[in-house]
Order: sequence, then C-alpha cells, then structure tokens
Amino acid sequence: MSDSDSAQAFSGGRRRKHSEFDAARFRARAVGVATTLVRWVGTLAAVLLVVHVVLTVGGANPDNGITRFVAEWADPLALGFSDLFMPQDPQLAVLLNYGIAAVFWLVVTSIAVRVLRLLGK
Repeated sequence: MSDSDSAQAFSGGRRRKHSEFDAARFRARAVGVATTLVRWVGTLAAVLLVVHVVLTVGGANPDNGITRFVAEWADPLALGFSDLFMPQDPQLAVLLNYGIAAVFWLVVTSIAVRVLRLLGK
C-alpha cells in the first residue's frame, strides 16, 4: 500500500483539496475562539472585582490612581450586587457584595462556555 493509498483510506477514500472549505473545522475553530474570549472576559471581570475587594478591605488610599481606576471599573461590573447587602461596616458591604458579584461572573462565564461548546458540536 503506497502513501497516497493510505492517505486516501485515512480520509475516507476521497482526496481533499487544500482549497476546499471545511465547515466543521471552521465551526470548531470559531467556537474555540469564542469560548476563549468569553472565559477571558469573565475572568477579567472577576479579577477586577476581587482586586477592588482586596484594596478596600486592605485599607488602600481611595484617592490613589490605581484604587480609583479599579473602583471605577468594578462598579459597573458588580451589576445589581453592589447594594445587595447593607451591613453597618462599609468594608464588609464591599466584601459581601463585590465578592458575590465576582463569583457570579465566574459561574456565568462557566455556563456560557459550556453552552457555546454544546452549540459548536
């Protein structure tokens, strides 16, 4: 059996031209890119929220540029969780509310990635 015969047997008996479009391969690649993008966005959102919690609970200077930058990005990412619990201690409020928002982003990201993978099959 020659190399070309074994290649034909491996590919199902027909030769593919390199210029032929492979929809399944394209779909798998697109789903892979989409799931990677979704995972990075969700993880980045959760990381920003956790950094905000650490800076706040750790007593970082609220007038510092880094602290302000993180807080400005964390507020919209907290969605409706920023005032979910209203304890007397403001640091505890940030820990609870923004911590729950970070967990929410991780859970939603995981679900979205699974759904995208299922749709890609």
